[in-house]
Amino acid sequence: MNKLERQREIRKLNGNASIKKYEKTKNGFLVRTYRNMKSRVEGVQKLKAHLYLGKELLPKSEFYNFSLNDSNFNKLFSEWESSNYSRKLTPSIDREISTKGYNLKNIRWIT
Repeated sequence: MNKLERQREIRKLNGNASIKKYEKTKNGFLVRTYRNMKSRVEGVQKLKAHLYLGKELLPKSEFYNFSLNDSNFNKLFSEWESSNYSRKLTPSIDREISTKGYNLKNIRWIT
């Protein structure tokens, strides 16, 4: 069994516990959020491709910098943590103008 197969087996046995724990940290949460944004604009999410495919996507480092320095993101993230990760309070990135892509002038954090 190679390393990748071994990792998959461990994840299957523990229900991805370490990944789920990491995704509840700010960095892990932002990694997942950016990955989801990227899959939307690249058309990986087929059902919503008409809404996102080919739209602009800011560089990962800009997104992380924007988010970590955004007071609203930090407030929303803290409230989400305090609620024991209530799904209703999960921070979400929003495009203010839905016909435009993900750029610093068009994104904000909401719940």
